[in-house]
Amino acid sequence: MYVWSKLSNSQWIDAWEERFSGNSNLVIEYLKGGKSVRLRLFCESKKEADAVVERFGGSARKLVSADWNKVVEPPKPVKIRDAFVLTAETRPKELAALKKANAKRDLIVIPPEMAFGTGDHATTSTCLRLLVDVGRTRKNTKWSVADLGTGTGVLAIAATKLGCAEAYACDFDPFAVAVAARNAERNETSEIVVKEQDVLKWKPRKKGYDVVLANLFSTVLIEAWPVIARSLAPGGDLIVSGILATQAWDVFTAAAEHGIGFPQVIKKGKWVTARGGHLKDLIEAPDL
Repeated sequence: MYVWSKLSNSQWIDAWEERFSGNSNLVIEYLKGGKSVRLRLFCESKKEADAVVERFGGSARKLVSADWNKVVEPPKPVKIRDAFVLTAETRPKELAALKKANAKRDLIVIPPEMAFGTGDHATTSTCLRLLVDVGRTRKNTKWSVADLGTGTGVLAIAATKLGCAEAYACDFDPFAVAVAARNAERNETSEIVVKEQDVLKWKPRKKGYDVVLANLFSTVLIEAWPVIARSLAPGGDLIVSGILATQAWDVFTAAAEHGIGFPQVIKKGKWVTARGGHLKDLIEAPDL
């Protein structure tokens, strides 16, 4: 067993929590004074620990005196409406039991890795619930999806299982792109197009997408509104998250400047998720 460790300013704790969301081997310790935190991630191999060092800095060392012989249990499954069960479980016997116990729900398997969106974080789970609602309003139509900042690919995977005809997913992080592609294959949704792409430099197709998903940090969303507005087709549904409640006003004010509004806003803990679209469409059909 190896442990990766790094010191960080406490202002970045939300980013670290979401980056490793679903990984039960992460420990965050506040240091005296509360201005700094020590991050520790316990890894099964030196290769895994070194990969974390390469991506995030810090250091790794072999853990000598600790009881790490028992299997670490994955996070508990997350139920999304009556449509999905998200699980980090990969053991065949346990997966079979989970499928049997949830026969009427589709199973989505997302093992915890160093990418956003395992499903147990408030931002991802709320996005998924709103996506289920959107998918049902578009049932029996050929709708398309763009998942911006896809992370593990879970939103694009869910959209595909809900019946979307075309799914595009992108992330600026090559590691996340690889994770999303593996998860798409794992969940039998390999038709999803997964690309390495910085959303701020993305040139969306002219006809846009019927549904756009953007689970991004507030600062990125504010910069990305011009691109997101162009990517959303007329009459399209937009679901955004990754927004701290303290930053929501700035995010939504910036969105309005680009013709985007959000009549449905959900606060869960310190996070905000919203569903909306082009203001001109919302005026004509205000009820979601």
